[in-house]
Amino acid sequence: MEAHTRRLKELFHHDVQYVIPSFQRPYVWEQEEQWDPLWEDIRNTAERYLEELESLDPEVKNREAIAEAEAGTHFMGALVLQQMPRPAAAVAAWSIIDGQQRMTTLQLCLQAASVALKELDFHETADRLGRLVINKYAKGRDRFKVWPASLDQTAFESVMTNPHQAPDGSKIVEAFEFFFTQVREWIGTAPSESAASARVHALETALLGLLELVAIDLGPSDDPYVIFETLNARGTPLIASDLIKNFILRTAERVGEDADALYERYWERLEHDWWRAEVRQGRLRRPRVDVFLNYWLVAERAEEVPSHEVFKSFRELVEGSEQKVADIVESIVAYASSFRSWEDIDPWTPIGTAMYRWRVLDAGVTTPLLLVLFHCLGEDEAELAASLQVLESYLVRRMLCRMTTKDYNRVFVELIARLKRSSERPSEAMAEFFASSDSESRVWPDDATLRRCLDQLPLYRMLTRGRLRMVLEAIEDSLRSPRTEDEFVTRGKLTIEHILPQHWRQHWPPVEAKESDVAEREAERDRLLHTIGNLTLVAKRMNPSLSNGAWSEKKKKLNEHGVLLMNSRLLELWDSEWFLEDQIHERSHWMADLAIEIWPRETGRERELL
Repeated sequence: MEAHTRRLKELFHHDVQYVIPSFQRPYVWEQEEQWDPLWEDIRNTAERYLEELESLDPEVKNREAIAEAEAGTHFMGALVLQQMPRPAAAVAAWSIIDGQQRMTTLQLCLQAASVALKELDFHETADRLGRLVINKYAKGRDRFKVWPASLDQTAFESVMTNPHQAPDGSKIVEAFEFFFTQVREWIGTAPSESAASARVHALETALLGLLELVAIDLGPSDDPYVIFETLNARGTPLIASDLIKNFILRTAERVGEDADALYERYWERLEHDWWRAEVRQGRLRRPRVDVFLNYWLVAERAEEVPSHEVFKSFRELVEGSEQKVADIVESIVAYASSFRSWEDIDPWTPIGTAMYRWRVLDAGVTTPLLLVLFHCLGEDEAELAASLQVLESYLVRRMLCRMTTKDYNRVFVELIARLKRSSERPSEAMAEFFASSDSESRVWPDDATLRRCLDQLPLYRMLTRGRLRMVLEAIEDSLRSPRTEDEFVTRGKLTIEHILPQHWRQHWPPVEAKESDVAEREAERDRLLHTIGNLTLVAKRMNPSLSNGAWSEKKKKLNEHGVLLMNSRLLELWDSEWFLEDQIHERSHWMADLAIEIWPRETGRERELL
């Protein structure tokens, strides 16, 4: 048994075939757990290389090789292979004992990149990548660098020979389409032709030379069935926190520290059931302690840390730090204390309200930033509330304007780095950071943009009910004061009601327009009825009774049973015969004024604690 580090070019460049044995399961990898992280790794590796390349003088000798060395390689995992007997004139073949899911996915990714680049007119690069998926002079099944188990063979052959005609319903086809879309989007969104060419070069470099696997070659006497069983069916996998704990204690012993005392004083607090419970992080479920450590590493290093690289990142941090391991563990536990305290915050304080809205927004990507704010600000509740208000304004305004969240990982990592080196108050530094960008992927929408979006966008169709309800709750709360019977509206229980009903044609007036314009005007009314100016909150029991009734009936029921100030203002300000397009626009403008006050786009604004 021998182990070698190999890059994709070394694995696939020559005429070779890797055969998946019949005892292996079919292809089962999926987007959320495997394809997304893999593409993220590939893109990050390419961008890291591109940054190193662009930092070098164009006249430097061996510039690309230097950039590759500086960028470093990315480890993709291990393979276990055993050579198969073949005639001397045939393509050399290896049986994949372990790693068949990874090998299949890498082939699909290479094929997708080749096809996408060819369609984008990068033919030379596409051809070079194509050589890594097809044995050019071989025939039949020997043409393919990887040959899957029987259930996947038809879909795999189709993707490799006629990809856009491949039949639907196969994970193989879905994986190809995923990577094809990602490559086209990343290259196609480059700001210029030269930038696109640079990305193509970086992608090729990453795929061919910067992704590494460890290939373990079995000898003729090694039993592949026994090895497969040992690798896949025995033992319980260690979670990242177990690996980190073992590393910490081993490191402490090596430098002469009392490992048992270190464990009892600090790490033992992270061993309780609360920390071991599985929670959702993005689209995955992981032990809470692993999720926390992932967030802590992002906060500490001010850089992205993929969930599957938590232990590796932690080890690099310790090995590259001048701090004692005990000091690092003490920092972890201090942050952990802040993290756990979030469940005990009074929900009706400004900080508690901000945390409630943060959870509804499902903005887990900002958790490392919250860890930094809570840890650094300590007892300064006024500044913490002001900082959370700035963050909330940024997130809510972008959500209401339906702006992308795609770049949020990088945005908040950069903000953490800014806060760590800034002497400003965090709320001011955050506001200036958000206000400084005018790119669509990062801009903090101004008041005019927010007004336009609230007036025009059918948010009922675009936002989840929870997020839209949270916005309406915030508007209702803004109308209240310490002098009202209840200072805050009930959270998470009221339902969203259309004032002009979704089925308005039954009891509401038809549109007024020329006969030729009726269809267009009706479509416009259908769009407007989903804008925020036509939405309100009511109790669940009242919602069915309002339904599609006429405006006179709705006004009566709201007046008799409603207690929300939002609805009192509705009856006071729009007590007309009908509530139609003009009234929706007027109410949208009124609600936009309130939203601008709730989520101001200002620097240095503090919220007074009650």
